[in-house]
Amino acid sequence: MSSGDGSGAGPGNRHVVGIGGLFFRAADPAGLAAWYAEHFGIDPPPATDGQLPWRQDAGFTVFAPFDAGTDYFGDPAKQWMLNLRVRDLDGLIASLRARDIAVTDAEAYPQGRFARLTDPEGNPIELWEPTEPPA
Repeated sequence: MSSGDGSGAGPGNRHVVGIGGLFFRAADPAGLAAWYAEHFGIDPPPATDGQLPWRQDAGFTVFAPFDAGTDYFGDPAKQWMLNLRVRDLDGLIASLRARDIAVTDAEAYPQGRFARLTDPEGNPIELWEPTEPPA
């Protein structure tokens, strides 16, 4: 059980400090990695020992199993959805649309603003511009 303070520091759980990667199957792994690099700046996995993986900014990560029957991910055949924390959601939406990538309009919720799209293989992506925490 977690401590409830967002630290994940429940009994015996002090060893996991973050998510180290997202691994998934793709029909064209190299092409899909290049698409994510071009549109989101996410570096592909290192090909040699001298290369480093993509480094993300510190921030919150939501780890949320959903009910098997959820329609939240769109296509029911998809078992996961990638949520990317972003700055300037409107600017990113405009950039993606300029490249003929379909993106929903941003919607505001208490946790921030969200927009949706799919990658070239139909995997769901949610863009999240978090609400600034109160000062």
